[in-house]
Amino acid sequence: MNKGKKRSGWRKLWRALLFTLIGFVTLIVALIIYVVSVSHIDPPVIADKQALQWQRKQLDATSYTLGNNWFRKSNSGLYELYVEGKPFERGVVYGKLTSELVKRQEDHFTDQIRKMIPSPSYLKFLRYFVGFFNRNLADNIAEENKEEIYGISFSASEKYDFIGTNYERILNYHAAHDIGHALQNMALVACTSFGTWDDASADSNLIIGRNFDFYVGDKFSEDKIVAFYRPEKGYKFMMVTWAGFTGVASGMNEKGLTVTINADKSDIPTGAATPVSLVAREILQYARNIDEAWAIAKRHKMFVSESFLVGSAEDNRAAIIEKTPERMDIYDPRKNFITCTNHFQGDTLGKTAQNIKQRDETASGYRFERLSELIKQKGPNTVQKTVDILRDRYGLHGENIGMGNERAINQLIAHHAVVFEPKKKLVWVSAAPYQLGEFVAYNLDSVFAMKGLQTDHEIYDSTLTIAADTFLQSADYRKFVTFRNLKMAVLDGKDVDVRAMTAANPEYYHAYVLAGDYEFKHKRYSSAEGYYKTALTKVIATKAEEEHVKEQIVKCKEKKK
Repeated sequence: MNKGKKRSGWRKLWRALLFTLIGFVTLIVALIIYVVSVSHIDPPVIADKQALQWQRKQLDATSYTLGNNWFRKSNSGLYELYVEGKPFERGVVYGKLTSELVKRQEDHFTDQIRKMIPSPSYLKFLRYFVGFFNRNLADNIAEENKEEIYGISFSASEKYDFIGTNYERILNYHAAHDIGHALQNMALVACTSFGTWDDASADSNLIIGRNFDFYVGDKFSEDKIVAFYRPEKGYKFMMVTWAGFTGVASGMNEKGLTVTINADKSDIPTGAATPVSLVAREILQYARNIDEAWAIAKRHKMFVSESFLVGSAEDNRAAIIEKTPERMDIYDPRKNFITCTNHFQGDTLGKTAQNIKQRDETASGYRFERLSELIKQKGPNTVQKTVDILRDRYGLHGENIGMGNERAINQLIAHHAVVFEPKKKLVWVSAAPYQLGEFVAYNLDSVFAMKGLQTDHEIYDSTLTIAADTFLQSADYRKFVTFRNLKMAVLDGKDVDVRAMTAANPEYYHAYVLAGDYEFKHKRYSSAEGYYKTALTKVIATKAEEEHVKEQIVKCKEKKK
């Protein structure tokens, strides 16, 4: 009798567990079906797709035209693009002119993602995560931007269909900056920008300088494009970009309004909004002064927290529009210069506990102080002095903090650096590598006065070129290249002489952290502990990294017992 009751009890328990399991599996399947269904994004409806039949004309090995539009590679190493017209047609032309670069850029981007996430199953999961996260993305993007992106998508590669359609992928890449800096806690984005005017500039005119330290692997930054747009609506403008990307990280319009973006500390977003770069694009295309830029930024809900440094020839000054998913602020220094790293400065957002922690526990506050120090040291600013500041590799008071330190203004990872003189409609763009190559000058009025490209010729103003940094010819730069190669080998799991790595960059804390991690992985705990302790004697970029080093020292001691 008791055995029967026990068997009956077990059957009830197993039945309950079975129903629970079935319910759980059903829930998971339903969730997957839902995520897959909401991940799909329909392209905009285009009544006239005749532009898809247009063909580019090749002028020579590195230049093409299509109507008045053109694309070429400069002898500086920079690519140059001019497009005009309606959004969809503009996008189609952009794609056709740069088709090889559109495909190559996606190859570089996905290769870097595979390095970061080598698991195929996790990559598939990430696809659906991003799809779910961006499920309402298209609802937050202007029709004009969607049509242009759709036009470009016809020139994208078909081999990434497993990620999504061409349109879905290109659209989602416009949110990569936002998702990356939220999920990676800004590991991908740590920029510096500043401006001077009135008596802080030698000629009293506004000068803006910025480093765009957006790193998605070395190859991603090889094919920079200086793009010139004559849109059907809004102002003519230029921006520094990469193939397939229509958002703005750095740009100036025909009215002498400039926009550059700097990431700030963000919580992980819970749903789609307008990507930062497309907010910046709208400002550049439709604003002529700081007030109009503020009004445009105010209309948009954003994924993440961002600072928009806006320079204005009309106002002859700059201000920072600070925006989070919930709030908005403006920082007007009420003086003759402005500085911006990766924390807020406004009366509202600048005083939050999260922002103060961001300023004090990351590299942002230190870099901000170094930037302010250099501006004061160098006196009335010029374009050359602006470039010198953007190239500065040292810490406070000129201390050697190692090559590549995030606390330095020049972290030797920049996708690009730019300098603007808005009243003169002049912009200087850095050639590779980083901000160390020549700064090539473009005059917006001259470029937009061109009537197509009849023959392939240089369009930059060679009389205004700023020479490459002499650091490129130094023994220290050669040591840095050696360090970078050894660092990448360590990160790729290869066998490395870590003594050679630290010797190539002896003042850089991260060289010793990498060496410590390498030795710890190979169970050489005494050696690892020594490297970690040396790292603590150097200038460490963030509080989190310092805590990691201290925790590893404790682990080494425990392993040696």
